[in-house]
Amino acid sequence: MNIQFLEKERIFKIDTEHVSYVMAVMDDEQFLEHVYFGRRVGDSDLRYLLRHRENPYTVSSNGGERGKVLACMHHELPGELTGDHRDGAVTVRTQGGHTVLQPYYVSHRIYKGKDRLEGLPATFGHADDTMTLEITMEDPVLHVRFLLSYSIFGDTDAIMRNMKVINDGGSAVRLEKALSLSLDMDVFDGDQHPFRLLTLDGMWVRERHMNFRDIGYGFQGISSNRGETSHHEQPFLGLVSPNATQHVGEVYGFHLIYSGNFRGQVERDAYDCIRVTLGINPDRFAFTLQPGESFQTPEGVMVYSDAGLGGMTHTFHDLYRNHLIRGVWRDKKRPILINNWEATYFDFDEQKILDIAREAKKWGIEMLVMDDGWFGKRDDDHSGLGDWFVNEKKIKGGLKKLVDEINALGMKFGLWFEPEMISPDSDLYRAHPDWAIRVPDREPCQLRWQYVLDLSRKEVRDRVYEMVSNVLRSANIEYVKWDMNRTLTDFGSTCLGADNQDELCHRYVLGLYEMQDRLTKDFPNLLLENCSGGGARFDPGMLYYSPQIWCSDDTDAVERLMIQEGTSLIYPLSTMGAHVSVVPNHVVGRSTSFETRGNVALAGTFGYELDITKLDDKDKAHIPHQIALYHKYNDLIRRGDYYRIASYRENHLYDCYEVVSKDKTEALITYVQVLKVPEDRSRILRIPGLDPDKEYAVIVDRTGAIAPEDDETMVLPVGPRTQMRGDALMYAGLPMPNFWGDFRSALIYLSEI
Repeated sequence: MNIQFLEKERIFKIDTEHVSYVMAVMDDEQFLEHVYFGRRVGDSDLRYLLRHRENPYTVSSNGGERGKVLACMHHELPGELTGDHRDGAVTVRTQGGHTVLQPYYVSHRIYKGKDRLEGLPATFGHADDTMTLEITMEDPVLHVRFLLSYSIFGDTDAIMRNMKVINDGGSAVRLEKALSLSLDMDVFDGDQHPFRLLTLDGMWVRERHMNFRDIGYGFQGISSNRGETSHHEQPFLGLVSPNATQHVGEVYGFHLIYSGNFRGQVERDAYDCIRVTLGINPDRFAFTLQPGESFQTPEGVMVYSDAGLGGMTHTFHDLYRNHLIRGVWRDKKRPILINNWEATYFDFDEQKILDIAREAKKWGIEMLVMDDGWFGKRDDDHSGLGDWFVNEKKIKGGLKKLVDEINALGMKFGLWFEPEMISPDSDLYRAHPDWAIRVPDREPCQLRWQYVLDLSRKEVRDRVYEMVSNVLRSANIEYVKWDMNRTLTDFGSTCLGADNQDELCHRYVLGLYEMQDRLTKDFPNLLLENCSGGGARFDPGMLYYSPQIWCSDDTDAVERLMIQEGTSLIYPLSTMGAHVSVVPNHVVGRSTSFETRGNVALAGTFGYELDITKLDDKDKAHIPHQIALYHKYNDLIRRGDYYRIASYRENHLYDCYEVVSKDKTEALITYVQVLKVPEDRSRILRIPGLDPDKEYAVIVDRTGAIAPEDDETMVLPVGPRTQMRGDALMYAGLPMPNFWGDFRSALIYLSEI
């Protein structure tokens, strides 16, 4: 890795192991122009690529045509309304009401390491393997400075980017847009084919489905104005060459490390240039900066791959595992838990919890998590949120007594909270109705019979945190599931003035980060799992505080194939909360085999979401075998490289993915036959990521299957061979089991001989 400034050419060149990012300062004026982002190149002087040089006019020698130059230029920080009519990356409104803005290059510094972003989650690294370029730009009329930071790490090809806005003027300005990254590039790839746009879209119980579309002229993209990243959109944009597969082709990925409102946009202009922007959603956003004040944007991630979608995936996975997730649980195997939510919902007491724990312990489960309903007056979802004290009518003898009994069984204990919410029917709301987000004289909208607390207020954060921490200190609680079951509406805060109401959404997210940062520091050994009605806040910002996030409230194994495919495109498998639940599934009503439910859940953190006391003996007998699989393969799944082999989303029949150890000595293939079709041939699939020169034992792992009548269907149709060379597996392929019936699955283990 290296960052250099070539003073003679006025070129900035950022190099990771495989990627180069190049910018240039213009000769006539101090515009900062983007030059190149792609596969690493040795040539440093790429000024011949500057688009403005193709224009017969120059900026200073023919001021009458300045707008034509600005309109075709590839800007690194596009301003507003100075001739470039594309959407800019920053908007500053003066007291006179004007928003014209043109930043110019002033100076730069290159240094080892990377500064922290105050109050925000961000990637981190050691000084000996991290470099940062900070470019100072300024609008000389407004006297507003912009610090553009670019950071790289020695072990990944990702480029991190953020911006800080500083008011150096003598009067206040209103910041109305401050995006984390902006990139101008041609719409065509190196083979002159137009890139396609890849997004991760969905809804509740159908999160992060991969969606490809052509990039037309004008605006297209994704956004959230719900106060959270949302079930519906992910703060991710991908640009994919049309010939790209999992293993070949050009792919750009852009991701935002943030947990609130965002906007990601692609704009194609008449010159067939596309401008990619990503950052805080300008809708419902504004910050007043007094003289000397500043605003820090969240961090954006930029990834380039010439090895297809899989190459991008590996970069994101390694970046987040090594430079974003923190804490003692980052590299640890997580305890196998059982959660009582789908087992009991609100209808439980301490005896029911103990019954589940005792039965779970018999079969090898390691932790009991008590979900919603243990606190305040909480027998349904109409009341109790905000009253974070134990309901001893339901948990007789108190929480410590219950936890001690569960610990005595040899099990750990975890607890569910929803600290950001308040029920109208609660002691806290009756004492502090102004603590809910609302607009004066309007009845606020309820969702799930609850309101949202105003986390922009310190007294609210402190009071809620005090209640939560008192509970955690009262007993040996080793895990917390932090939930958020509704979006923000009725955007209003009683502590913000009329001119500052648009600060609420961002201040809310900063308040959330402060609370979770405090929690992880006060309870450093706590395993924290974030959740938001399932996967509505599955974003990189949350990974900075919790090493895992509940992936979706849909635990159906077939639905999870597409949810987990989209999620694993950019997130490590170790971050995906995945459980085995009962059938018919509580969301879709589908019945799949216990074995397949377990095999699909193994691609995440793994656990159970059911009433184990009501399971029949056949299903119970699967559990110790599934737990053995988890302990056997979790180190590989958590640390290895993930490869997508086949997609049920694409073929509508079967799914297949693989994890390969970093040293390529072992691999685990998961194959799921969703639908059986009238055929009598196996599917031959090429197995990527192996060492072509190694010899591998090929083993169908039957540990998780106990039905003798299924044995004959599990033999790989490769004849008597039990070992194969890596090159044969990679280039000729491996026949998959040919099942009889739907929703069947197999685990195939490859081990170097």
